[in-house]
Amino acid sequence: MEKVILLRFGEIYLKGKNRFAFEKQLLDNIELALRGLKYRLARMHGRYLIENLDPNDVTEAELRIKKVFGLISYSEALKMPTDLESMKRECLAYLPESGTFRFTVNRADKKFPLNSQQIATELGGAALAYNPALKVDLFSPDKEVFVDVREEGCSFIFADKVPCAGGMPVGCSGKGVVLLSGGIDSPVAAYRMAKRGLKMYGVHFHSFPYTSPMAKQKVVDLAKILSEYQGGFLLYVVSFTEIQQQIHEHCPEEYMITIMRRIMMRIAERIAIKEGCGSITTGESLAQVASQTQESIRVTNETVTELPVFRPLIGMDKEEIIATAREIGTFDKSIEPYEDCCTVFLPKYPVIKPKPELIRAAESKIDYEALIDAAMESTEVIKL
Repeated sequence: MEKVILLRFGEIYLKGKNRFAFEKQLLDNIELALRGLKYRLARMHGRYLIENLDPNDVTEAELRIKKVFGLISYSEALKMPTDLESMKRECLAYLPESGTFRFTVNRADKKFPLNSQQIATELGGAALAYNPALKVDLFSPDKEVFVDVREEGCSFIFADKVPCAGGMPVGCSGKGVVLLSGGIDSPVAAYRMAKRGLKMYGVHFHSFPYTSPMAKQKVVDLAKILSEYQGGFLLYVVSFTEIQQQIHEHCPEEYMITIMRRIMMRIAERIAIKEGCGSITTGESLAQVASQTQESIRVTNETVTELPVFRPLIGMDKEEIIATAREIGTFDKSIEPYEDCCTVFLPKYPVIKPKPELIRAAESKIDYEALIDAAMESTEVIKL
């Protein structure tokens, strides 16, 4: 008998003949999350086990496991040979001294002579014989004890199922870039796409000296948080100062934000193609600001010619986005008071419903291709 961490996955069950590739990606990601710890990772039918883990590393291992996309829950469990009398004896340690309880049994091993209900009845009878002060409550017990009888001839006893991140293993859907600002929205957008299996690369635009080094560091810190969910993060930091100055000097003020977004999308697409990414993700939410109306999104989209643009927050309101940001640990960093490049030269009355032909005409007043080339040459790449 030994203490182990029992891992469960979710959607991978639905993948049929392709399931092996998804499981391999998930196993690779678990190993990446646990790097630096000594353990053994075992594979079973529908379960993974972390064995031989130093008791002093259990808390750290569980913190990391909770952030691995593809896993739906874990349990600290007692692993033991499948033997009914041994199960009766070991289950007693999981029961309260008084109050109500129930046993929930999953019998995956159909060769075992008793079914799930019969096993639960036997365990419950042993518990009541041991402690008559206890009572069975099948609907709202004070304590629920789980028993998992597996096909490999072993069983697991545990008291809790701790939720994990869920979703799909990072990498199984390919790679994508996200326009990562220092705000609340874009880190949440990156998180949601990583949860669907995309390995995310960040593209951040800074405008030094109009934005401070702390504004850049804030984004680096956000990228570090996101890296915990996907085993690393590559951040492209693009100097946007000259581009913004040229837009400010030569383009109508009300079109500045729209033109700026169009150039950002062009740069993001170049970086995406360079890195072999198949999509661009933004943190836009419909009607949240002037650049996120239907008309503005249409004008921005037309600059991306080869890749799809994903907007996972498009139908979410701000409170929903903030709730997710708090959950994943980015909110407190996002609200630090350091301005990003989107707030530099902010027009007083930005256009809400831009007309494509007018934006193209205004944009033609600057040599944006040359500006993009220069920005790409000076791009800083930070590996986290």
